[in-house]
Amino acid sequence: MLSRRDFLRDAGVAVLGASLVTRSQAASLPEAPTQNKPDTQAPLAPPNGRPYNPVVTLNGWTLPWRMKNNVKEFHLVAEPVVREIAPGMKANLWGYNGQSPGPTIECVEGDRVRMFVTNKLPEHTTIHWHGVRLPNGMDGVGGLTQPHIKPGQTYAYDFVMKKSGTFMYHPHADEMTQMAMGMMGFIVVHPKDAKKYRVDRDFVFLINAYDIDPGSYTPKISTMTDFSTWTFNSRAFPGIDHLAVARNDRVRIRMGNLTMTNHPIHLHGFDLRVTGTDGGWIPPNAQWPEVTIDMPIGAMRAFEFVADEPGDWALHCHKSHHTMNAMGHQVPTMIGVDQSDVLAKITKLVPDYMVMGEKGMADMGEMEMPLPDNTLPMMTGQGPFGPIEMGGMFTVVKVRDGLGRNDYKDPGWYRQPPGSVAYLVDNAID
Repeated sequence: MLSRRDFLRDAGVAVLGASLVTRSQAASLPEAPTQNKPDTQAPLAPPNGRPYNPVVTLNGWTLPWRMKNNVKEFHLVAEPVVREIAPGMKANLWGYNGQSPGPTIECVEGDRVRMFVTNKLPEHTTIHWHGVRLPNGMDGVGGLTQPHIKPGQTYAYDFVMKKSGTFMYHPHADEMTQMAMGMMGFIVVHPKDAKKYRVDRDFVFLINAYDIDPGSYTPKISTMTDFSTWTFNSRAFPGIDHLAVARNDRVRIRMGNLTMTNHPIHLHGFDLRVTGTDGGWIPPNAQWPEVTIDMPIGAMRAFEFVADEPGDWALHCHKSHHTMNAMGHQVPTMIGVDQSDVLAKITKLVPDYMVMGEKGMADMGEMEMPLPDNTLPMMTGQGPFGPIEMGGMFTVVKVRDGLGRNDYKDPGWYRQPPGSVAYLVDNAID
């Protein structure tokens, strides 16, 4: 129940709305940390305020804050960034504080937060706090609830986090351009009671997609359906870090989808429970079991499982073209086509020419064909038994005995016990 003091404070915030920071006020802004490494950073333990169990952002990081007069102050800078999609490919994107997606914002239910947003883009912007309950003037819709943040300006958003859960932030200004260029980030609001909804490991990532032609660096912003680069947190396999988990840990994975299509996200090896959406936590008696979580457009999902089976377990989108890189949508199907005649003619002109696709595409996983600069192989990755033949939205949950509580380092490939691996049967087919 709100106290009179809280009511008056919130009412005052609602009247003010998002506000422009003056030049004199700008001198006292909190620091705006940046990060340009694509690696998963260690969880950020709260240095002050209410305690909570911090999340781990896959190939990302959490934004530090400043506590001032019991208000948590964060500073986001909207700016052009260069993001490594995977080794061998970088993209010219727009993001926040040096990366796309921007840093994860963590706070606690009941916290009063002040979000400073500085615009270093070549055009105006805003930030919408997707799923967060707040005063209308803080909602971040340019032209409707606030003036746009012009280049060089800093605005402040000031509100109270009324509920815990999983949310995200993104622009509501020239949305087609700015979101296609990678402007988005995660928000995690922890419950007041640090023991409530507690898990041993809590991972977060956003699903995003780009249309980047082979050899180029900048996404095509007008693409609606034919995307070529499918990513978790703007990273494509084999550049997506693996999720290291201790055996018998209770694990939560939170996902947000800011692409133009849905994604059936499948985790091998475990029974999952869907425990949250961007609408809030799901009561235990309403949670449902899954092995594949369908991610709607513009939505969040949280699911949990007990990691009771050691091994290397695939986590991926189940749309097969979303687990490939440099997707071409006009490539003809050549399965069953005898290309021997044309091969003989072409090799007289191009000696190194090879036919492709007449027996399927599996050979693509083993070939090291010359590629245009800044382009990933369509199917790639080496595992302990050979080519993994994946790309895009694919990574591995690695469950191991003996991992320390805060140990998120890649433990290497799993060694299956003798007699537990599928084996060749001699002369099985005549």
